[in-house]
Amino acid sequence: MNIEKQIEFDKIKEKWMELAITDQAKEQIRTVSFCLSEMELRKRLKDTTDSRLLMEQIGMPPLQNVSEIKEILMIAEKGGCLTPYQLEQVEKVLAAVRRLKDYLSRGRGSGNSLAYYDENLYTVEELREEIGRQIRGQEVDDHASKELLQIRRQIVKCEEQMRQKAEQVLRSNKECMADNFCTLRNGRICVPVKKEYKFRIQGSTIDKSSTGNTFFIEPVSAAKYYEELTLLKSSEENEVCRILYTLTALTAESADLMKEDMRMIEKLDFIFSKGKLSIDLDASDPAINTDRRIVLKDARHPLMDKDVNVPLQFEVGERARGIVITGPNTGGKTVAIKTVMLNCIMAQCGLHVTCREADICMNSAYLCDIGDGQDITENLSTFSAHIRNVLKVLDEVNKDSFVIMDELGSGTDPAEGMGIAVAILEELKKSGAIFLVTTHYPEIKEYADKTEGVVNARMTFDRETLKPAYQMVIGEAGESCAFYIADRLGMPNEMLRTAVRAAYGEDALASYPFGEEDTIVKKRNTKKISRIKKSKGNAGLTAKYNRGDSVMVYPDRKIGIVCEPVNEKGVLRVQMPGKKIWINHKRVKLHVAAEELYPEDYDFSIVFDTVANRKIRHDMERKYTDEVIMYEE
Repeated sequence: MNIEKQIEFDKIKEKWMELAITDQAKEQIRTVSFCLSEMELRKRLKDTTDSRLLMEQIGMPPLQNVSEIKEILMIAEKGGCLTPYQLEQVEKVLAAVRRLKDYLSRGRGSGNSLAYYDENLYTVEELREEIGRQIRGQEVDDHASKELLQIRRQIVKCEEQMRQKAEQVLRSNKECMADNFCTLRNGRICVPVKKEYKFRIQGSTIDKSSTGNTFFIEPVSAAKYYEELTLLKSSEENEVCRILYTLTALTAESADLMKEDMRMIEKLDFIFSKGKLSIDLDASDPAINTDRRIVLKDARHPLMDKDVNVPLQFEVGERARGIVITGPNTGGKTVAIKTVMLNCIMAQCGLHVTCREADICMNSAYLCDIGDGQDITENLSTFSAHIRNVLKVLDEVNKDSFVIMDELGSGTDPAEGMGIAVAILEELKKSGAIFLVTTHYPEIKEYADKTEGVVNARMTFDRETLKPAYQMVIGEAGESCAFYIADRLGMPNEMLRTAVRAAYGEDALASYPFGEEDTIVKKRNTKKISRIKKSKGNAGLTAKYNRGDSVMVYPDRKIGIVCEPVNEKGVLRVQMPGKKIWINHKRVKLHVAAEELYPEDYDFSIVFDTVANRKIRHDMERKYTDEVIMYEE
C-alpha cells in the first residue's frame, strides 16, 4: 500500500522538493523515509530548527546546483583537457563555496551549530584566482601568459599588413575589380577580379563567383603574410592548449577538496530545504518521545489554508491506545486522522509540524486504510479492497505501529460489516499499536465504551449551518445526524418517516422531531426522449406516396400519376391515360417524386380535372353560378 499517497505526504514532498537547489537534495527528499533511530531523529530535527533560525537571522543561503561540476571533475581526473566553459563552471562553484563559507561564518555569532559547517568547506583560492585571471567570456584571455599576449599581437599586426597589401592592389587596379572591397575566402584575403582581367593580377585564384564572372585572387604581396599568419595561429593554439592543460591539472589536484565541497553543499541544501519548508508552512519544532504518546495542540493539515483551517486538539496514549471517531458525514473525520498521521510522519522525517505544540512518539510503521480502493482492472469491490488492505495492516502491525482506518467495516452488509469491524479492533488492541478509526456503526461506539484501552471520540457539527466544526472531542460518541441533515435540506416528512421506521422501527417515530411544514418532492422540468410513434394498421402508408408522384403500375408496367394518396385500406388512386383507377399500394412502385416533376404550389387540377370542371371552378371564383362540378367515382 502506498502510505505516502494515501495520507498525502507525497504532496508535502513535492512542495519540499521545490525548495531544494541541487539535484542530489531533490533525490534525497524524494526517497526520504521516517527515521527509526532516536539519536539520528533528534539530530535531524535540530538541523531543521538551526537552518530556520539561521535564515531568519541572516537571510537565504547562497547555494548552487553542482551536478554539472561532477562530470567536469571526472574529465580532469582522467587526464582530459577542460574547455574554457568548463573551467569557468569550476570557478563559479568555487566562488559559491566562498560565499557559502562567508554566510555560515556570519552565523557563528549567534551560536548556531549549523554555522560551524563552514570548517568543512574548502575555497581553493589559488585555483579560483588562476581560472578567473586566465579565462574570461569562455575564452583564454590575452593576458593568460606573456607568450600568448605577444603571439596575439603579432597575429593582429600580420592580419593588418596582409589587408593593407590587398587594399593596395585593389586601389591600383580599380578597372579590373568587380567590387571596391577585399574579402575573405577559405581564410585568405582576396580581391574580386573581373573574369576578363584575371591574368592582369599576380596571385593565386582561391575561389570564383557562382556565375563565373568574378575571380577571387590572393595577391602575391599578401600571400607571404598568410604563411606567417598560419605559423602564428599554430603557435597560439599550442599556447592555449598549454594553458588549458595547466588549469586542468590544477583542477584535478583539487578534485578531492571540491568533491568534499559538493557533498557539503548538497547536505546543506537538504538541511536548509527543511528550514524553508518550516517557514513556508509556519510550522514548529515538535518534541519527540518513545513512550507511545501523541499530543497535538492546534494542529492543522499542512496542505490546507491556515487562515480558514480550524485547529485540531488531539491526545492519545495516556488513557488509551485506540480511538473510535464517529460523527456526521462531511464532519471532518477523515481530515482529522490524516492530519494526525501526517504531522507524526513529518516529525519522524525530521521536519517541523503544523501545530502550535506537539509531543510525538516514534513509530516503527505507519499503516492505513483510507479510500474505497476499488479497482476495476483487478476486479476488486470496495469491500474486497478494504479487507485486502486491512489484512496487510494486521500482518505488519506491532506495539510500536501507528494505524489509521477510515469507515471501518463499510462496503458490505451492515450487520456483517459491524462484526468484522469489531474483530479488526480486537486485533489492533491485542497488537498494542496506536490506532485511529472512523465509523458510523452504533455497535462500535458501544464496543469502545466497554473495552479498556479504546475510547470514543466525536467530531463536532454545527446543526444550524450544517457545517463541520473540525473539532475532536475525545471521550464522547458522536451521531451521524443523517436524518437531521436530510430534514434541514428539505427531504419530505413522509420520506423521513419511512427512513426512521426502516432504521429504528415504528416506536422511534414518536421521538423524532420532524419539521412543522411538510414538503413534497418537486419534479423539475426534465428532458424527455423523443420516440417514433408506432403506426396502427396501414396508417404509416399515408406518407408513402404523395399527390403528383409518378408511379409504375404492375403487372402492366405502365406509368401513372398519383391522384389521391394511400388511404387506411392501403389503396391509392392513380391517373392512367384516359382514366383514373384505384389500386393496392403493393402493386405500385415510385418512379419519380412529385417535387422533381412540378414546381412548388403547382395546380394539379390541370392534370386531374376535366376542362369543363376547370371552367366551372374558374367561374365560381369570379361570380355566382348554378353549375356543379362533377367528380368521377
